[in-house]
Amino acid sequence: MKLNGSQILIECLKEQGVDTVFGYPGGAILNVYDELYKHSGEIRHILTSHEQGAAHAADGYARATGKVGVCLATSGPGATNLVTGIATAYMDSVPVVAITCNVGLPLLGKDSFQEIDITGITMPITKHNFIVRDVTTLADTVRRAFKIAASGRPGPVLIDITKNATAEIADYEYVKPEPIVPDSCHIRGEDLDAAVRMIRRAKKPFIFVGGGAVISNASKELREFVERVQAPVTDSLMGKGAFDGNDPLYCGMLGMHGTKAANLGVSSCDLLITIGARFSDRVTGNTKQFAKKAKIIQIDVDPAEINKNILVDCSLIGDAAKVLAALTPLIDQQDHSEWISYVEGLKEQYPLKYNKSVLSGPYIMEEIYRVTGGDAIIVTEVGQHQMWAAQYFKYSRPHQLLTSGGLGTMGYGLGAAIGAKTGRPEKTVINVAGDGCFRMNLNELATAARSGIKVIEVIVNNHVLGMVRQWQTLFYEERYSHTVLQDKVDYVKVAEGLGAGGVRVERQEDFAPALEAALHADGPFVIDCVIDRDDKVFPMVPAGHAISEAFDQDDCK
Repeated sequence: MKLNGSQILIECLKEQGVDTVFGYPGGAILNVYDELYKHSGEIRHILTSHEQGAAHAADGYARATGKVGVCLATSGPGATNLVTGIATAYMDSVPVVAITCNVGLPLLGKDSFQEIDITGITMPITKHNFIVRDVTTLADTVRRAFKIAASGRPGPVLIDITKNATAEIADYEYVKPEPIVPDSCHIRGEDLDAAVRMIRRAKKPFIFVGGGAVISNASKELREFVERVQAPVTDSLMGKGAFDGNDPLYCGMLGMHGTKAANLGVSSCDLLITIGARFSDRVTGNTKQFAKKAKIIQIDVDPAEINKNILVDCSLIGDAAKVLAALTPLIDQQDHSEWISYVEGLKEQYPLKYNKSVLSGPYIMEEIYRVTGGDAIIVTEVGQHQMWAAQYFKYSRPHQLLTSGGLGTMGYGLGAAIGAKTGRPEKTVINVAGDGCFRMNLNELATAARSGIKVIEVIVNNHVLGMVRQWQTLFYEERYSHTVLQDKVDYVKVAEGLGAGGVRVERQEDFAPALEAALHADGPFVIDCVIDRDDKVFPMVPAGHAISEAFDQDDCK
């Protein structure tokens, strides 16, 4: 049948099973929005307060549901406002399709009003991008974009469509999307055999789980593998929930703010089995000192990650769940009781601890876990509160912690929480923010209120840029250059002014009732938690040091 470009775009989104998009209209994308209006019963559009919020919402929707998130923006500044959100998705391998519209073909390349080369700008931060100048290529481009975004190692794809292509007429026929098949074609028998030999020889194995295990939904396969190898488990920030944080073999997070038990255990092990992790600098510390006593096996869907940051002794390329399903049956049941007992001793000797007599970030996270029964989706911004959320909430399933790990995007959380709640309306969704991060995109509270999206915003408010101040305290002789936010901003009044509920909490005993009120509120709700400005995240590894050099508050004394 004959359709115009905007109609083709909407039909292609329906083909792909898209039920929600996040965006902000403008002149170049008006034709698309006119068509969206006609299909409002099939595709829900969430009008965000800013295009960056739309990109983060699409990201949060994708992480929470496992589906491709979609965001829309117009040309020029509308398109550039998506960039931070696209880069966030790129760094964390999140499947997002960003659709922008540009000026018409006759105006392209002439510095026309609101013209920008968004494909050129986003080339380094997308898995792939396209510019559609001709309506006859539009449908195939949209289909390719969704397949690229979701297949292999996921990531964001941008489609820029000239305005003429949204209005011109072309033939359209429905095409059923091809299923996305997890990558197993690169799993080689000789690599499996090499891994099996290394596992059999190991006396002190440690298993390190990254975000790839979450993306591949490998929890079942991972559980069976851990039981067969009988090894302690640690994870990265992005790997939270792939392995149950309540399991006795779990040792906490690895790296700069990881537990001493995990850091010292990995530093002592003789085999490190890494599943879906890219050896970020925040995990490894000094790479020359990282797991230097160990042979290393790396399992990853992306061959480019092998030997990129850490040289490994054996690599297995493929989807994490598929690799583990192939590897586990080849391994005899292992017994590492003595090694596990040693690591248990580290956990007992170096537990996470904090001042339990005052309201603090760790206390807030433990109370959120207790009140929600550990069943909430936790979203975070970036900084101290993010690390406390990683340390003190026990994640038991994948897609339960949504956070900007690679890019470290302040302002990510509220938009992502809106996306997560939209995709998983049956779940309690709580965004944990520092006051500095909350300021970045607090306008999205208006989005949540207007759209009836019931998210809970917990502000861990220390009136400073907490993580930067922590570094200034420890390494810059307390020169607090522009990190103090002691001003007259009243976040409860801000919340109420944007259409949300709000309450301030300054004592431990008031937090649980405030959270209960938020859980029973009719719309979005803000809890402003005032904590001490000098609370710190421990343990900590100084930049460039070995992870075995992690120190805590006792060491500081």
